[in-house]
Amino acid sequence: MRIGYFLSSEEYAPAELLAQARAAERAGFTALWISDHYHPWIDAQGQSAFVWSTIGALSQVCGLPVTTAVTCPTVRLHPAVIAQAAATSAVLHSGRFVLGVGTGEALNEHIFGDAWPSTGVRLEMLAEAIEVIRALWTGAVVDHRGRHYTVQHARIYTRPDTPPPIHVSGFGPRSIDLAARIGDGYISTRPDADLVRRFRDNGGGDKPCQAGFKAAYADTEDEGVRIAYEKWPNSGLPGELSQVLASPRHVEQAARLVRPESMKRSFVCGNDPDAHLEMIDRYARAGYDELYVTNTGPHWQGLIDLYQREVLPRLS
Repeated sequence: MRIGYFLSSEEYAPAELLAQARAAERAGFTALWISDHYHPWIDAQGQSAFVWSTIGALSQVCGLPVTTAVTCPTVRLHPAVIAQAAATSAVLHSGRFVLGVGTGEALNEHIFGDAWPSTGVRLEMLAEAIEVIRALWTGAVVDHRGRHYTVQHARIYTRPDTPPPIHVSGFGPRSIDLAARIGDGYISTRPDADLVRRFRDNGGGDKPCQAGFKAAYADTEDEGVRIAYEKWPNSGLPGELSQVLASPRHVEQAARLVRPESMKRSFVCGNDPDAHLEMIDRYARAGYDELYVTNTGPHWQGLIDLYQREVLPRLS
């Protein structure tokens, strides 16, 4: 299983993300994820730069493949614009770029005041957006008038030799089935073999499956739990809350119901390499091909050093 590093746009400024990417490549990580948000989940995370600028800068500081985890190409940005951004990114990264997409969250996509669509409508929009993106990547002049999008006399001139793969995020049955049907790969964050199995059995076959998890590096597990709870209490929110809450303030209000000890269920806290290896094994047993780890808090160099010394060598 390929082990990559996840760049958290919500928590680190662009220059720090570039430093993390360089350090991750030196340490032996083999690929990068990067998140795409307009807002952080909560104010304590503190950042949320325009991801396409950062992706361009990444091409100049390291040679690792990059996947967006994930971009929503349906509301905040028109799919024709995403098609151009992703094509340029693939050129800059010499083809080592994957467009990861999903149906998004109101937190990021509501900013123009439009109504937040239901899940079914968002899946329709995503499917049509992918159709538009792929049409533009052919280099043809595209005229499209669909249920959700109109494109008129559009052509993308700067394109890679081979269009980037499109990996689709999914957690519920309908989104996983859509990913299996139209995606070149699957993206999730859950070490759940049933999700991977559904993707593969419903058309995904042997397409790559990517996943990611969070860590909070610190000298002790308790300190890691404190950091994780300070920065990411939203990771403990149940159900669809993370998709429908409209602002960091609303997420913060909901996150007050999350208890600090719940961080241990989704984070690896502290500095024990065996805890990381155990988490990695959970995803491997679930059937994922690629796994990306991100640090939360100030000690990202400690996490990368831990992987270089004691985690990655034991996986080779």
